Amino acid sequence: MEADLVIKNIGQLVTMAGPKKPRTREEIKDFQIIKDGCIVSIGEKIQAVGSEKILRDYEITEDTRVYDAKGKCVTPGLVDPHVHLIFYGWRENELALKLKGLPYIEILEKGGGILSTVDSTRKATEKELFAHTKIILDRMIAHGTTTIEAKSGYGLTVKDELKSLRVIRDLNEEHVIDLVPTFLGAHAVPEEYIENREGYVDLIIEEMIPKVAEESLAEFCDVFCEEGVFTVNDARRILNEGKKYGLRPKIHADELVSFGGAELAAEVGAVSAEHLLCVSEDGIEAMAREGVIANLLPGTPFYLMLDNYAPAEKMLEAGVPVALATDLNPGTSATESLQMIMNLGSFMQKMTSEEIITGVTINAAYSVDRGDEIGSLEKGKLADIVIWDSKNIDFLIYHFGVNLANKVFKRGKLVAEGGQVLE
Repeated sequence: MEADLVIKNIGQLVTMAGPKKPRTREEIKDFQIIKDGCIVSIGEKIQAVGSEKILRDYEITEDTRVYDAKGKCVTPGLVDPHVHLIFYGWRENELALKLKGLPYIEILEKGGGILSTVDSTRKATEKELFAHTKIILDRMIAHGTTTIEAKSGYGLTVKDELKSLRVIRDLNEEHVIDLVPTFLGAHAVPEEYIENREGYVDLIIEEMIPKVAEESLAEFCDVFCEEGVFTVNDARRILNEGKKYGLRPKIHADELVSFGGAELAAEVGAVSAEHLLCVSEDGIEAMAREGVIANLLPGTPFYLMLDNYAPAEKMLEAGVPVALATDLNPGTSATESLQMIMNLGSFMQKMTSEEIITGVTINAAYSVDRGDEIGSLEKGKLADIVIWDSKNIDFLIYHFGVNLANKVFKRGKLVAEGGQVLE
């Protein structure tokens, strides 16, 4: 067979091959690395992974794209499983207010906070949102992220939530990054419903979810279940209704206080629970029992200058599969770099290099229901591959604040090199 893509002379080839399910700490112990490795792909998919002996089975022609990794480390393309992708404008002006210790309620009163993003997103056209978001996606792919979960949630009306999800659909068709759409109409209570939260929940259930499903605009349904936002009962109603329409549940859980969100995630069969800074022991046990993936977002407490981070060690020890995500959004985690999150996962959550790489590849892939297509370098999976300016995975975690993605391949094609997106 004629090879389309060959990457050879790989110093440390991290395949993430293993059980066809999210990996717990016990399974991460079997973390395997191939030294002096090689990858062959035909079309969009990987054909072979191993030593350079595998090249004997393939014809290398003048059309074969051959890359010498020069002893560098190679991993699967990174997967970011929690991204608030569709918004218009940033909120950098709020940083100075936060540094002065201004409470969030006072920032809201000054016209800031999430409702300011809701206002600007509602006013933006689909064309404006598309252009704004494409810049974000270009930065993400240049940093080695090849698949992301993409949430709505800054429209909070039927019209504007649908508008946001249509932009995700259009970007997925045009951009090289694969986008997995999530409906997050229950991100906040909009200003016009501030005295009628239950009325807004009814709107989500009776109008938003059916229309999202009618246009097949989302795969998941998410809720910000938190004190002062949506109650556990609100979240249960919304997520169960979403399930009736084929939207798999995800949930923002126990970020600010222990609120029962993790327990609810287990109850409704959520694919993942997100944040979990204040998760209870019972919540951890319930997630482990039901196989709920913990999506941890250390960029958020870092930006908010909090003292506590999600208890990754407790969750890993209990058998919960752990993934990592940027939580990219304009208010509490303004970064497109999953590499930065990998650093924070180590420095602030005490995760090992193996646990972190697992969390941004195979576990993150299962968190967006793509574990059978991406997240590992195995025959039949998409050729989403990153060559790093690093000899090993430890250096990736240790060396922070720079972009170490040397070459990024998406579906077998080189799409970014040296931090630049290729046209």
